[in-house]
Amino acid sequence: MKKYDVFLFDADNTLYDFTRASATALELLFGENELTFSDNIPVDFFNVGLPFWAALERGEMSYDQVQTQRFNKLFETIGAKLDAAAFDKRYQYELGKSAFLIDGALEICRSIVSEGKQIFIITNGFLVCHTARAKYSNIHSYITDSFISEVIGFNKPAKEFFDHVLANIPAEKEKILVVGDSLSADIKGGNMAGIDTCWFNLHGIDNATGITPTYEIRKLSELEKFIARG
Repeated sequence: MKKYDVFLFDADNTLYDFTRASATALELLFGENELTFSDNIPVDFFNVGLPFWAALERGEMSYDQVQTQRFNKLFETIGAKLDAAAFDKRYQYELGKSAFLIDGALEICRSIVSEGKQIFIITNGFLVCHTARAKYSNIHSYITDSFISEVIGFNKPAKEFFDHVLANIPAEKEKILVVGDSLSADIKGGNMAGIDTCWFNLHGIDNATGITPTYEIRKLSELEKFIARG
C-alpha cells in the first residue's frame, strides 16, 4: 500500500466538527439577538447556504457575497431583520471558538507528526474562523501551515489554489495525500492537481457525482495505513 509524507486536510467536517460548532454558535447568537432558536435552525442554515458555497467553488460568488446572502436568506426564512454582515462576523468568531473535533482527529494528527510527517490545512472556510480556531484548538500545534482560499484568492477545487499549495510544500506530488469530506472541492481539486485523494465519507453516503477518489474511508483512524513509517 502506498505511503505518504504530507497530508493536506480539509478543515470543516474532516478534522473539525463543523456541524456541532455551527449549531453551538447559532444558538448563542440567536440568544444574543432575542431570536427563537430550535434544532431546525442549523439545518435550515446549512440548506440555505449550500447554493452559495457551490457558487463560491465555481468562482461565481465572492466571500463577502456568501457571508451576507446566506444570512439574509436565513433571516428571510425566519422573518428576522438583522445586519447580516455584522451577524456573520460574530458567527465566524464563535464558530472558531467552538473548535470541536471529529472523532479520531487528535489521534491521527499525533500519529502523523510522531513519524516526522507533515500536516497542512486546505480550506475554503473564512479567515476569521480559522484564526480563532488556531487559538482554541488542541490540534493546532500539529499543523505545519494552513492554506486559506480567502487569503490565496482562489477557492478549492481551482487549479490555481492547488498550484499555490504545491509551490509552498517541500514534497513531491507522489508523497502527498489530500483528505477531505467534499467530493466537489477536495477530491475534485486534488484529482485535477494530480495528487492522490482520500474521501472522508463519515456517513457512508453514495457517490453519484462521477468524481472518483483514490481512496475512501469512514474513520480518520483508517489513515494510519497511509503514513510513511521510519
